[in-house]
This record gives sequence, structure tokens and C-alpha cells, in this order.
Amino acid sequence: MALNLSQKQDVVAEVAEVASTAHSLIAAEYAGTTVSQMTAMRKKARETGVFLKVVKNTLAARAVTGTEYEVAKDSLVGPLLYAFSTEEPGAAGRLIKEFAKGNDKLQPRVVVVGGQQYPASHVDVLASLPTRDQALAMLARVLAEPAAMFARAVKAVADKQGGGEAPAEEATEAQAEPA
Repeated sequence: MALNLSQKQDVVAEVAEVASTAHSLIAAEYAGTTVSQMTAMRKKARETGVFLKVVKNTLAARAVTGTEYEVAKDSLVGPLLYAFSTEEPGAAGRLIKEFAKGNDKLQPRVVVVGGQQYPASHVDVLASLPTRDQALAMLARVLAEPAAMFARAVKAVADKQGGGEAPAEEATEAQAEPA
């Protein structure tokens, strides 16, 4: 179904708004993907914070103008599905990689992160990025490690010097004798 001018403008505005705040973009060729596969992918995309849309390439090129995804304008050819990561950079990569395993028709073509365009194979790198929660857990572990190392060192010194406590017999004798 052909879109009229106002519908095209709405699509461009919607994609431009998402592109202005997104962390990464993956454009994947989807020809041959079944309706049920696309429905499952759209459902998973909503759950994981990925904006997923099939848009004409000319409209997508207009939408990304003025954003960090403008570097990919010349690569937007063929039937493409656009996946923008809105919550964390690796979300779109994980989504496309997961669905490409069960569907050899879904092939990533363009990957853009931080204003840099990468080859399609970069989807694996993007998919391997930790989630926000995983990254925070790693940071907490790194910040807690020096304190844990210090505590272990203090304990080792105390153990080496006899524990820092008097044996039970000596402690009772010391308490029994008046000072």
C-alpha cells in the first residue's frame, strides 16, 4: 500500500526521533522471513528496548540525516529492516543475532555505533556487549576488590602473628589477676 505525503512525513519524523536518541543501528535484509518470524521478532524487540521497523530506504535515509547514523545513508539498499537500540547499545545486535540463528534469510547488512559504520560481521561484537545490569555488576566487583584484598592482607598478617588474640588460657589468667 502506497503512503501519501503526510504518512511519509510521519514515518520520517518517527524514525528521526528514535535515531536521535538511539545507541546503535543495525539494518538487516529480511526478504524471505515469514510473518510469524517477524511477529516474534517484533514482540522480542518491544521487550528488549529495540525499535524495529521496515521502512523504505529513501525515507530511512531522510530520517537519519543529521544524526550519527547518516554515515550509513549510502549503504541503505535492498529490502531492509531497521533495528535501533534505544536502551542499551547491544540490544539490537543480540536481537538480530538471535533471530538470524533460526532464519538464514535474515542477514545483517549495516551496523552503526557512535557515528562509525562497521561491517555486518560486527553484529557479533555488538551482541557480546554486556547489558546495563551486567556492566554495573562488573563495576561493583571492580570497586569492591581493593577493599577485599586489603581485608585478606590484614587477616593474613594477623594469622601470621598468632591471630592477634591471646590464647584462651592466657586470657582467663589475665582477667583473674588484678592489675
